[in-house]
Amino acid sequence: MIIKKNFPKILWLIFSSSIFFILLYLALFYYTKKAEQQVYKDSIEHFDNEVQKLLDLESKPILVAINNDTNWDEFVDFIKTKDQKWFDETIGNELEIYDAEYLGVYDAQKKFITRTPTPAIKALDFIPVAAMTSVKQDGIKKFYLRIPEGIAEVTGAAIHASDDPLKNKTPTSGYFFVVRLMDREFLENLQNITNSKIKLVAANFTLKPEKETIDSMFELKDFSGNTIAKLIFERNFEVYFENTIRLLYLIVIAFFLILLLNLYYTRKFVYYPLYLVRRVLETGNKKAIKLLKETNGEFSYIGNLFEENNNQKIELITAKIKAEESDRLKSSFLANLSHEIRTPMNAINGFTDLILNTDITETENLEYLTVIEKSGKNLVSIIDDLIEMSKIDSNQIIPNYTHVNLESCMNELYETIKVTIQNKDIEFILIKTSQPAEFNIITDDIKLKQIIINLVTNAIKFTDEGMVTFGYEIDEQNKLINFTVRDTGLGIDEEEHQNIFDRFKRVDSDVSIKVGGLGLGLAISKAYVELLGGNITLTSKVGEGSTFYFSIPLQYAKVEPITVRPVADGDSVKSERKIILIAEDDNINYLLFQKMMQHKNYEIIRAINGQQAVEICLSNPNIDLVLMDIKMPILDGFQAIEQIQPIRPNLPIIAQTAYSSSEDKAKIERAGFTDYITKPLNRERLFELIDLYLDYNHKSGV
Repeated sequence: MIIKKNFPKILWLIFSSSIFFILLYLALFYYTKKAEQQVYKDSIEHFDNEVQKLLDLESKPILVAINNDTNWDEFVDFIKTKDQKWFDETIGNELEIYDAEYLGVYDAQKKFITRTPTPAIKALDFIPVAAMTSVKQDGIKKFYLRIPEGIAEVTGAAIHASDDPLKNKTPTSGYFFVVRLMDREFLENLQNITNSKIKLVAANFTLKPEKETIDSMFELKDFSGNTIAKLIFERNFEVYFENTIRLLYLIVIAFFLILLLNLYYTRKFVYYPLYLVRRVLETGNKKAIKLLKETNGEFSYIGNLFEENNNQKIELITAKIKAEESDRLKSSFLANLSHEIRTPMNAINGFTDLILNTDITETENLEYLTVIEKSGKNLVSIIDDLIEMSKIDSNQIIPNYTHVNLESCMNELYETIKVTIQNKDIEFILIKTSQPAEFNIITDDIKLKQIIINLVTNAIKFTDEGMVTFGYEIDEQNKLINFTVRDTGLGIDEEEHQNIFDRFKRVDSDVSIKVGGLGLGLAISKAYVELLGGNITLTSKVGEGSTFYFSIPLQYAKVEPITVRPVADGDSVKSERKIILIAEDDNINYLLFQKMMQHKNYEIIRAINGQQAVEICLSNPNIDLVLMDIKMPILDGFQAIEQIQPIRPNLPIIAQTAYSSSEDKAKIERAGFTDYITKPLNRERLFELIDLYLDYNHKSGV
């Protein structure tokens, strides 16, 4: 009953919505007809102009040639002498030039003198006297004549002396005519020139337009201007509006058929299912859901959706719980972050206050300063991890692929890390591969080193005694480099394996709390491995230790085999009274440099901005080394080195920066800095770099 009551409304809705389509169709139909008429008219007009221009162009060589011949003193003499031999050898040989079948000459009294005959035209004298009178008036004239052989194109010109002041206006000697027969060959030539079909028709022929072609009619007029015949030029009209009109008719028929189908479809397959949907939404009626599932198409799918509604509610509750857990993990991470930052800060502030405000012994003073130094390093490490993780999350890190000597890289890492574990009873071993890399590999060496350092230092951190090993193997078959880092430390509970690489989850234990940190090292390592196109896994048992495996793609740098380079020795010799320029705008940082170097035999010069640093370097050739702050006013460190390097390419310039990510280091290397040192400054590292590059310059004679 409800369906019958509402169906007329649906019917009215369908018809009212169709009005727009009908109006659109009528507008399109009208526009199509108007466009058809305009395009057809424009095409005919363009075709007429094109035919006229092509015919003029085709006749131009004859007009030029006849003008040259009739403006010739020898031709004037021929009219008097009637020397047939001269005519045959000169004018008579020009049939091919004119592409004509007849060349005729008349004297000033309009009497026939001679002609150049061809088999196509047998008549001797057929040019009317009236035609010569017309030629005399115009100088040169083109017209058409009907002769026994057919219709001929005639071009006539008055013959006159070359010094005739009146030129073509008053012929002094006679007349010269060039005749071309409009036979099949002539018409075929015109067809090729105009790219159209040509018909020669009677003068009274009437042109009837056709939709499939466009036509241009050219009247062939005699010397008096009377039409004796017509040329019809015909070309296919390639814009077929007729098909468009037929298509529009088909659209109308299809529209009404679809309208009828819509009425049926709307009643059976739309309105009734919608009625069931309304019942379900209003009452949750299970019978309505069952009937809805039995319908066809999308409404059956909607019925399934209603039936699955309870399951979806359960899934939503589960998702809500997971979201709350994620928020809780983030809150826990932030609380841990706050604790980890406050712990070294508390030590720094507390022991600094003790040094400043209490009487302490020299031993206590040294002990407090050691604690402050260690806490500062811990704080910097935490900040570095946070910055690196932030860059990873925001997709700001991209690989910087270079050629890497893998054996040298592993040896270098081994020697570097070995120095840091001298206070632990650990056997630290670099496992030699059974198949060393034959060539340099292509990868991001900075990120590869960071991955290995993170995994190895993590292994050392949780291993008080025993063994920590690392190494690699080449998998030529699968084109992979497989790295392994193994320790005999505490191990990780199997339930925590899935959380070990999660940045917001830290495996808490007495040892992890004791060693501190945010636990971001493994998360950063995993991100780096995936960035390089590899993957990372682990195996571990509590009390037996852990083994981390990661693989990256094997891609050799072409050409030469590698030679393993030994790790460089750090010994150096310092030269006397070397001049060092410190480009540093911060007074406290500069004071720190002064205090660090006060017992060294260096002469120090300061620049408070990048512009001043450039000026000092370019004006003082005795500068031996520059410590360049990256962030300075006027010109920053990158802008300053751009101006210094072209003038002093051998001057060592060491960047000092608060940024320590691999991307920042790569940017510093690309800028051309000799080396870099990060803030907060490490005194030993500072003097190691100064001694290294001052000694290098001394040995090189720079």
